[in-house]
Amino acid sequence: MTELSFTFGTVGSPKSTPKKPGGSVGGVIHSAELGLYALELGWVRSVRVSEETCAQIKSTAEENNVAISVHAPYYINLNADEEEWPKSRKRLMDAANYGYLAGATDIIFHPGSYFGKEPEDVLPLAIKRLENCLQELRAEKNYVILRPETMGKSAMLGSLEDTLKMSQALDGVLPCIDVAHLFARSGDGSVNTYDHWCEKLAIYGKALGNDSLKNLHIHISGIDYGEKGEKEHLPLAESELAYEEFLKALNDFKCQGRILCESPILEEDALTCKQAWCMISQENCQAES
Repeated sequence: MTELSFTFGTVGSPKSTPKKPGGSVGGVIHSAELGLYALELGWVRSVRVSEETCAQIKSTAEENNVAISVHAPYYINLNADEEEWPKSRKRLMDAANYGYLAGATDIIFHPGSYFGKEPEDVLPLAIKRLENCLQELRAEKNYVILRPETMGKSAMLGSLEDTLKMSQALDGVLPCIDVAHLFARSGDGSVNTYDHWCEKLAIYGKALGNDSLKNLHIHISGIDYGEKGEKEHLPLAESELAYEEFLKALNDFKCQGRILCESPILEEDALTCKQAWCMISQENCQAES
């Protein structure tokens, strides 16, 4: 298998995964068959998995050379009130603990809402809570990276700057760059050119060091948006997102990492991105697809 600078895959098992063996184990096997060597387990509603199943996912992923990450439940909010925070914390910690057992290296999560406050008033609490989670994980010898995702609505905690500030404050935290969300977040579709993406990558590298650009975790899809930002994910071909311009910027900044597709046609668009990347970067994909 040819080593690519980016590994491609899907958030959730590919749609075409056969019913047997099915589940995440089947998703791992089918991903490798498709030439997609990354899979983000979509535990977005809740974490309901046994330790035995986690062990099966981990061993199957190792056998098929598939890199595993986890998308934690949607209902996590680092800015929740004191009554609600324990529930959010448990969702994040369950994803981290069971994800680690399943062989995941990265745990992606939605960081929450500003609730009408300014980012600088929200971030200290968010960072403190993340720090507490990391301390518990490391005490249990769990070394997953927690990745707050860039969000698609301006009312949500999760601008690129937010995620970078969390990452600067804490070892063990890095952003998950959702390209469609960053495109939609502006509300006017303006963040969509090669120059815009170069600017974002330059900001990322300046904040976390250029070596951080060798360990990116990226979500990609088409997206519909309005003045307030994200509405719904779309296939790449049905969206205004100029994803190839983003890929060109990644190539020119010599970035590496994983690119996971979230479009309604998961594996089709993941393979579209992979082929586009191979053309842009001139890497040889023949041995993988």
